[in-house]
Amino acid sequence: MKHLVMLICSLLFLGLPHGALAQDEASMLNANLSAKAELLALPELDEAAVDKIVGARPFLGLSDLDAVVLPLLGREKVEMLYTRLSVPINLNTASRDEILLIPGVGPRMAHEFEEYRPYVAIAQFRREIGKYVDDDEVARLGQYVFVPLNLNTATDEHILSIPGVGRRLLHEFKEYRPYVNIEQFRREIGKYVDDDELTRLERFVML
Repeated sequence: MKHLVMLICSLLFLGLPHGALAQDEASMLNANLSAKAELLALPELDEAAVDKIVGARPFLGLSDLDAVVLPLLGREKVEMLYTRLSVPINLNTASRDEILLIPGVGPRMAHEFEEYRPYVAIAQFRREIGKYVDDDEVARLGQYVFVPLNLNTATDEHILSIPGVGRRLLHEFKEYRPYVNIEQFRREIGKYVDDDELTRLERFVML
């Protein structure tokens, strides 16, 4: 219960609707956005490991997080950690090795992830992967992945599905439409966030 309360408080602070940690409704903690107290509540992490994670932010993929935590915890603990903590990976660009870091995904399922590229929306992922697993498993896997959104056509709901984007930043994303190139996005959104956060956000958008 204490962990749930901390998570809800974090969501309210960020201005996110509940379940907006990824493009699927998610209970998974995001290694880039979670408060130190939330990370310390994970049984695999001690204070030294949490300090390493916080100091290495932002992670641009699950592989980057893995490079930090694997030497500290070993593979068995890391696999358990990734059932509760992750960094969303880009369905269209993630390497096979990165896909295989998702708990429960083996070579056969990784192949199916890759088979349907390029994904145009997370709904496509749900539909295609739903041919192989049940709805609960599709929802679980959906917590680990995202499909970049078109800056000029994405709906409010889709923009708010980007981890860390609340109503205020939603307004700024829309304020500068139509974007003519990604450099314009960097220039305009860079007025509101620092360079590290801009780099993190850029992963989730496209033109």
